Amino acid sequence: MFFTGTVELKTQGQTDMHDITQQVADLVTASKIEQGLATVFAASATSGITTIEYESGALEDLRQALDEIAPANREYKHNLRWRDGNGHSHLRSALMGPSLTIPILNNQLTLGTWQQILYIDFDVRPRDRSLIVNVLGE
Repeated sequence: MFFTGTVELKTQGQTDMHDITQQVADLVTASKIEQGLATVFAASATSGITTIEYESGALEDLRQALDEIAPANREYKHNLRWRDGNGHSHLRSALMGPSLTIPILNNQLTLGTWQQILYIDFDVRPRDRSLIVNVLGE
């Protein structure tokens, strides 16, 4: 069986972080798939998806690490070409990755106790984002 759903978000950009665990879990439940895989995909070149313990300290640590790895105030060739100021956003997205796959057992995501699904919008302005969730299994 195959099921597709979406998670709709309004984001602020600037490393705006969203816990999307419940929305994805709801889609898995709706799929009625007992065993399989759920893949969450961000069709965006300036955002990423990962897992983390969704608490303020861990989120701030991640923001700080991203600022150190790909600071917004550095000169990026992308910015020189397009003049849109989001070169760091593209780099952060490439490093984080646009998707995440989670096993499903008994119609539930198999996340750890302190593990949530994190969507991050790295762009420099607010956006309406639509994440694709594909559930495959039986």
